[in-house]
Amino acid sequence: MPLTLSPSSSFSLLSPTPDRTNRFFKFSIPHASTQLAPKPPPVLKTAPVIVIGAGLAGLAAATRLNSENIPFLLLEASDGVGGRVRTDVVDGFLLDRGFQIFITAYPEAQKLLNYNELNLQKFYSGARIYYDGQFHTVADPLRHFSDSLLSLANPIGSVIDKLLIALTRARVLSKSYEEILTATEVSTIELLKNIGFSDSMTERFFRPFFGGIFFDRELETTSRLFDFVFKCLALGDNTLPAKGIGEIPNQLAAKLPPDSVLLTAKVVSVDLEGSNSPSVRLESGEILKSELGVIMAVEEPALDKILAGRKQPAKRKPARSTVCLYFSADQDQIPVGDPVLFLNGSGEGIINNMFFATNVAPSYSPPNKALVSVSLIGLFEDVCDDDLTAEVTGELSGWFGASMVGSWRHLRTYRIGFAQPNQSPPTDLMKGPSIAPGLYLCGDYITSATFDGALVSGRRAVEALLKDRALARV
Repeated sequence: MPLTLSPSSSFSLLSPTPDRTNRFFKFSIPHASTQLAPKPPPVLKTAPVIVIGAGLAGLAAATRLNSENIPFLLLEASDGVGGRVRTDVVDGFLLDRGFQIFITAYPEAQKLLNYNELNLQKFYSGARIYYDGQFHTVADPLRHFSDSLLSLANPIGSVIDKLLIALTRARVLSKSYEEILTATEVSTIELLKNIGFSDSMTERFFRPFFGGIFFDRELETTSRLFDFVFKCLALGDNTLPAKGIGEIPNQLAAKLPPDSVLLTAKVVSVDLEGSNSPSVRLESGEILKSELGVIMAVEEPALDKILAGRKQPAKRKPARSTVCLYFSADQDQIPVGDPVLFLNGSGEGIINNMFFATNVAPSYSPPNKALVSVSLIGLFEDVCDDDLTAEVTGELSGWFGASMVGSWRHLRTYRIGFAQPNQSPPTDLMKGPSIAPGLYLCGDYITSATFDGALVSGRRAVEALLKDRALARV
């Protein structure tokens, strides 16, 4: 039976109990008298559950709490929901904060999101790979059969490699998602070698394609995540919401109760107080007390800061980083109209992948304009934005011609230090969310480093809280 609280128990303001021992301090000044009261204690507010962080994991936790009729307060340090999944509007263009695609087969997302409202726009099911000065197509044979036949003789892998892709597809489809996420693991690069893929297939396709998904050119990421994503790709489409990737968290937030989300509310510490009901201190000095528990839905670096001195920081693997550059162009100044992802299979240069966002979703730009998105792996901290832009445009000029690329205008560069958690082996993608009485974690670093993993982790954190509270009431 679900744990429920009446709406009236939502957030109560507790008036501090008068302290009769307090006295004014009096100072004698000639011809005057001034009385100064001691600074009042911070106002204490209570909420049944406090969720810290309004990224996908925090929004999923809030969604589950709402479905159980449990009041909550969702605190977000920034000025909007979404965490890393946000979209900015610049000169009429929609700029997602980094290269992000949404795979429609994500199982948790299918339960939580309304795909029709997102108006998802599809990518071509395959890729165009730059190698040896030319572009070569790799296509999904079940969706683009004729294209896949034409690609059999291209230098992106052999016919045997393409057969091995079909066998890998059959292998992952035969397993449940739970079986995949708990299977014996190796690195992705080791898995590809064990399957028997040639070096040319690995270097020219898998390294830029999955390296771009994992932000990991070395393909050190666990084979569990490779199999999970491969299965989702086999069952679904790569897409973008028509109004930008930020529409995914916006849709979740719109379904939450009014006044349950508090923006620009930065949490600086969580006090466990030896009880099952932690309290939260905001940067403003305000203290919020939970009645049932606190769910931490923040990234690992923020988690360590908030729990500093209260929990021994875990040893972290270096996070995955990326740089994303956006350019605007006239519609007639881009080389293709296909909604296809371009991969750098040459083994040279700094570009990993790029695409013309408006070929996928025309709504990403004003009329008669095109939006170009270019992704690099790593932060390139020793290169300033201007030099990085110049290097990228020079490289693109080699792909598409200097006269065309020279007409493009740089819009913005995003450097994302924590683009994804590092999920190289060993991993535990079914990790329990409870870390202390009344304190729970969620985020894609707890499960799989995907949109779906973040959503799953939020639900699991709430389920753990409900289970603990049910046991406590017995």
